[in-house]
Amino acid sequence: MAKRAYLTLVTPQGAAPDPDFGGARTLIERAYAQLRDDIIEGTLAPGEKLRVEHLKARYGVGAGTLREAITRLVSDALVVAEGQRGFRVAEMTIADLLDLTELRLHIEIDALRRSIRQGDDAWRARLQRAYDELSEVEQPIQAQDRKRWEALNTRFHEVLVSGRESPWTLHTLRLLARHGERYRRCSIGLPNTGRDVHAEHRELFELAMAGNEPRAALALEAHIRATPDLILRALDSGTLQFKSG
Repeated sequence: MAKRAYLTLVTPQGAAPDPDFGGARTLIERAYAQLRDDIIEGTLAPGEKLRVEHLKARYGVGAGTLREAITRLVSDALVVAEGQRGFRVAEMTIADLLDLTELRLHIEIDALRRSIRQGDDAWRARLQRAYDELSEVEQPIQAQDRKRWEALNTRFHEVLVSGRESPWTLHTLRLLARHGERYRRCSIGLPNTGRDVHAEHRELFELAMAGNEPRAALALEAHIRATPDLILRALDSGTLQFKSG
């Protein structure tokens, strides 16, 4: 029987606040970051009700601060507001994954084409730096480096499309990236996929630097579709299950 990979993880309750957050970040920002991490990692399961009174001690903040943090997660589409009934962690579904994928394809491929057409030497220098930094942590991606890889991966994709400045495009792609992180986490944890993410990024980088717009667009489409394709195959085989709280 194939080994199953689950979205929910067991972690200690009542953990102390991470000292790395530092004094510059507010209590709301700290609670937001901790809640978001727990949603991404599956500690707070898809569909799980977020009971403010039960979570106050866990995150070491008051009810008002916790509600503010949860409201920010609603804006990220990681939490769903249920009117007077409170909040729940957003579900993970095939329909949601496919919708995210198609929207990202529509926006990011067009943005990449425009970026290659209009990108200057400063853009190419930024892209070189972003690619070099990403390359350091994804040959291959180690579990302990996943969070750092996620940040560098997001930065690489943002720089890739930044040759043509468009704040709204960047804002939308960041929202899609934040919501899609749960699905990327699942695909990274799947065994024996045969996928070489670094090779995909290297191809994208080289084609963009060469100004090869048509091939870069095709490479980006294949790269974006790879994650949902892996997840769909894993769901069909029973290797992966979407579990609700």
